[in-house]
Amino acid sequence: MSEPRLLDRVRGAIRVRQYSMATEKAYISWIRRFTLFHGKRHPEHMAKAEAETFLTHLAVNRSVSPATQNQALQAILFLYRSVLGFELPWLDDVVRSKPKRRLPVVLSKSEVKSLLGNINLFFHLPASLMYGSGLRVSECLRLRVGDIDFSRHTIRVHSGKGGKDRITMLPENLEAPLKSQIAYAKAIHDKDVLQGLGEAKLPLALQRKIGNSSQRLHWQYLFPSSQSSTDPRDATSQRRWHFHPATIRKAIKEASIKAAINKRVTCHSLRHSFATHLLESGADIRTIQQLLGHNSVKTTMIYTHVVQRDALGAVSPYDGL
Repeated sequence: MSEPRLLDRVRGAIRVRQYSMATEKAYISWIRRFTLFHGKRHPEHMAKAEAETFLTHLAVNRSVSPATQNQALQAILFLYRSVLGFELPWLDDVVRSKPKRRLPVVLSKSEVKSLLGNINLFFHLPASLMYGSGLRVSECLRLRVGDIDFSRHTIRVHSGKGGKDRITMLPENLEAPLKSQIAYAKAIHDKDVLQGLGEAKLPLALQRKIGNSSQRLHWQYLFPSSQSSTDPRDATSQRRWHFHPATIRKAIKEASIKAAINKRVTCHSLRHSFATHLLESGADIRTIQQLLGHNSVKTTMIYTHVVQRDALGAVSPYDGL
């Protein structure tokens, strides 16, 4: 069986399980790299030894992070378990990438203000939401109009990291801009409906349940892209997606340069800053954990190390000279 047919089987197995498009792209990429590494041998003719060799190569020769190596591992396990139909033995001879504990890059409040003051106005609101509500960039861009609850001052995050739902805060100062954004999304959606479009992309089970109701404004993306495009999983469907994450990443990078912030500023820096500033203001660590959607409070505890650097109160001996 040729490689393209194998990848088609992988895509089919992923879509049956309703994994995200990002997961599909990542798994396809790792499976392709796995087969190419072993001279395009079919995975049916390989097993434990070949998988261990490839994963060790990633750690030793490519120096990938533990998270990247684990993603490659999950892709290979998915291939054998869900596509080829057999379990690999325990991969105990893999050289693991060494975990490196790194403190997050956190902006001061004045730096956040300067960053938002220099960002392109088109991206000001999503960047403000990432800081004001602690959203990941993917969570922010995938927001639907119905996820904004003005009465409770909350935002519903559906299928965040790990497929989890959660509730986070809605800053009061962003309510007016959000209402304007919803009006903008409605205007675009009304035009789409007149052209016979306007059906939102939803999970298959939900789509079957609500039928034509997926054309309601409630289900439309809060930050719609400027153009509609073909659904990558259904060539017969034309849909309007949210705008691409790369555009806002580029806007934040440009804004950090304009603001002369001498740090490596990314979209995630705004989420880190949200958590750290909440902690500094006296918010409970468990509350921050829930707002961020962390599985364990241990993950959230890393922000205490960032705060402690400024809050320990110790004075350098050099300043006493």
